[in-house]
Amino acid sequence: MSESEQPTLSDDRQEVLDAGDVTWDVETDVLVAGAGGTGLVAALAACENPDLTVTVVEKAPEPGGNTALSTGMIPAAGTRLQQEKGIEETPADMARDILEKNHYEADEEMVHHLARESANLIHWLVDDWDVTLHLVDDFKYPKHSEFRMHAPAGNNGANLVTELVDLLEAQPNVELLTNVPVTKLVADDGVVVGVVAGDRREEYIGTKKVILATDGFGGNRRMIREYCDEEIEEALYFGSDGNTGDGIRFGADLGGELAYMDSYQGHATVARDTGALSTYAIVMNGGILVNEDGERFGDESAGYSEFAVDVLRQPGGVAYELFDERIFEKLEGQFDDFDEAVKLGAYTRADTVADLCAVFDIETEATEQAVEAYNAAVEAGEPDDVGRVDGAHTLSPPYYGTRVTGALFHTQGGLVVDEHARVLRADDSVVENLYAGGGVANGVSGHGAGGYLSGNGLTAALGFGRLAGIHARESLSQ
Repeated sequence: MSESEQPTLSDDRQEVLDAGDVTWDVETDVLVAGAGGTGLVAALAACENPDLTVTVVEKAPEPGGNTALSTGMIPAAGTRLQQEKGIEETPADMARDILEKNHYEADEEMVHHLARESANLIHWLVDDWDVTLHLVDDFKYPKHSEFRMHAPAGNNGANLVTELVDLLEAQPNVELLTNVPVTKLVADDGVVVGVVAGDRREEYIGTKKVILATDGFGGNRRMIREYCDEEIEEALYFGSDGNTGDGIRFGADLGGELAYMDSYQGHATVARDTGALSTYAIVMNGGILVNEDGERFGDESAGYSEFAVDVLRQPGGVAYELFDERIFEKLEGQFDDFDEAVKLGAYTRADTVADLCAVFDIETEATEQAVEAYNAAVEAGEPDDVGRVDGAHTLSPPYYGTRVTGALFHTQGGLVVDEHARVLRADDSVVENLYAGGGVANGVSGHGAGGYLSGNGLTAALGFGRLAGIHARESLSQ
């Protein structure tokens, strides 16, 4: 699939109405469609001019979207939080890691732009809005060369969403509405001038700027089949139910160009028996995965997105995550996702590898050999049997384990945007008054699942959200 492609969305629905057929029920200056990370940040940036009215409409009963389901960790380079820990790095370092992960398939100029803006995003959130973020400096996700993850309390995106919502609700010029889906755009000769919103009762909302923040199409099986790998089509979907590609279709209907539509983020370790996310911090602190034959089937540290497909290729589409008490105690109380999985009974404890194998009915001798080989490689500081070179620590009793499966979290392709997050057509002309971010816009992960570097989702979601809000605000303040 090419880096950019013309819209081929096979849907007969009319996504855009002509303004001549509409009478406005209400008007606002900036309309934000979607109240996930992109929309909430965009609204915060837009409302900084108190003379502007900002309306956020979310089709779900609660704000949050995929951001609330994530760790909330935002990668950023050159922040004062890093400097306070003695870490000096540049945006170019962060951009290099992103591009090396996706084999330089992503838009390099946009990757560097978002990397340069990343520190501004963090400082704006922390210093201007008092958002609670801390630097995660005790482990690195796959292929990150430096500690650059800036996380909310509990390493939980729901906590970040709560803070952003509280901030917005305290602003007199912002209105946040839930259970109000945007169903169509309204345009006047290709220029966006409003939206149609509402489910049971439609309202016509006139606006000067529209920011599409409805996320991607992970919850739309038709679009997944059309654009993504066959192996992920029937995988467990672990994202927000509202991610049905709405914003992408809206923009495409106005001629917006699409790019990287085959790109998505998978996750390799969703606990099969409870449905809880088994945080990949387990793996990055030394955990390993085996199949029912007790065999390791790949380098787990390559990345949790592409490794999701490796898990799905195993018999029954499952694998078994093994770790030890040292890892359990390190993560307990640090990751809300881990604590929730513990609470749900996702993990089994055993004194020996053989006892753990008996619980899961997997091959004992091969599993014991896999653990022994892994430990030997860690002690020797050499690559192990699957090529993993970053084993954090040997595994020792008592052990913990859980049955996991691969899952689809969110898509990474969408509308092409410029440096201000304005939607572009194939001829590089701007779709006037229309912005996109997060899963609605094409991301920075290249193609497929393998290009996803941990944090890429929030890099694009919050990065584009802030840029869209700033540009909308400044263009209306002139």
